[in-house]
Amino acid sequence: MSLRAAVLGHPISHSKSPALHLAAYAKLGIDIGYTAIDVTEPGLPALMARIRTEDGWRGLSVTMPLKTGMVAEVDEVRGVARTLGVVNTVAFEEDGGIVRRVGYNTDVAGIVNAVRNAGVASSPAAVVLGGGGTAASAVAALKELGTEHAEIFVRDISRAAEARAAAAGVGLSITVRPLAEAAVPTAHADVAISTLPPYGADDLALQIAALGTKTPGVLLDVAYDPWPSRIAAVWQDGGGAVVPGLEMLLYQAVEQVRLFTGLGEEVNAAVIDVMCDAVDLPRRAI
Repeated sequence: MSLRAAVLGHPISHSKSPALHLAAYAKLGIDIGYTAIDVTEPGLPALMARIRTEDGWRGLSVTMPLKTGMVAEVDEVRGVARTLGVVNTVAFEEDGGIVRRVGYNTDVAGIVNAVRNAGVASSPAAVVLGGGGTAASAVAALKELGTEHAEIFVRDISRAAEARAAAAGVGLSITVRPLAEAAVPTAHADVAISTLPPYGADDLALQIAALGTKTPGVLLDVAYDPWPSRIAAVWQDGGGAVVPGLEMLLYQAVEQVRLFTGLGEEVNAAVIDVMCDAVDLPRRAI
């Protein structure tokens, strides 16, 4: 029986997840195929129903806009994914001949490790741009990084339910404000995390540039295509450190590979190195 995994989302053709996963499985000597499947929110239940009838599935990576909808499509939700109501990973786990689809969230670990790899030990003052599923993961990651208060900037403050629920779930103090007010607080933040889609922070980037001030903190922009984004370029010009979204994608994919293969810590630095090579990131050890 052939084994398989996939990344689900819409749009999905730009995804680097297949390159990351296939490099890891080749290094580990495990024959797991990994593809990208374009599916919208309305189409998710039908797809998951079909997948339930098929053998050989080991895992699903879940990206926008499916991370909250996937909660209803799995048999169990574990860990921080349950707290946040946000699933970016589905592992197919067999127990006594019965396969259960278990939802996890590896985005939180991806953000924490990406920011720590940039040299951040803690983040007292933080900003999150966006209020959806990835923003919820960013809130949980900031709590883990020692943030005491975060400002969440969204286009419509009535549509930040996921970020608010995440903050309540992990016990982080937040303030939700309109994106139009984000320039000064973002520029001065210890850590700023943009969860906006590609080009979504372009106007804010122009506003930060117009301030003419330094950007001394660290910016993680989860959008990685095109790269560098406008806000990343402005941030770097201001003297700040920029963490590309590929770093977060790498670290969350490492956790997914561990879940899909069941190998845990055997997915080690050597495997991570080939994953880095696959997407042109510098090698490192975790």
